[in-house]
Amino acid sequence: MWWLFVPLIVLGAVIITFGLLILLSRFRNGALLRPVIEQLSRIGFMRRLFARLSTAAIERQNPELASALRKINTAAQNPNPQAMQKAMSRLTPSERRAYMEAAQEQGAVPDSANRRMRRQAERMQQQARGRPGGSARKRKRR
Repeated sequence: MWWLFVPLIVLGAVIITFGLLILLSRFRNGALLRPVIEQLSRIGFMRRLFARLSTAAIERQNPELASALRKINTAAQNPNPQAMQKAMSRLTPSERRAYMEAAQEQGAVPDSANRRMRRQAERMQQQARGRPGGSARKRKRR
């Protein structure tokens, strides 16, 4: 007769697990749930499930951002500056605005910290436009 309680025990364990996950997601804005999700996302089907769920949530909250992310993901597989610039040029102005806002919110778009980084970014933009960059510089004499 004890075997009749096995389904109840399994169901109770599942309910307790989901309740714990809901509690962790509500407490401290999900900070305690992040390590659990990171561990679970090491499993292949769970990673795909989390990716599908996050894309669906983004599509509901911000459709322009979801469209921009779909277009940017083609360049994310080959993350060189030219491919990224090409993917950014395919975005509509509203998609670009949504993408830049999300990137700034995540901290992925750092302000150029020094002159060298700003000049390097300017050179990359000039090369992307097809203008000759710093190749025609004069050398300093010593």
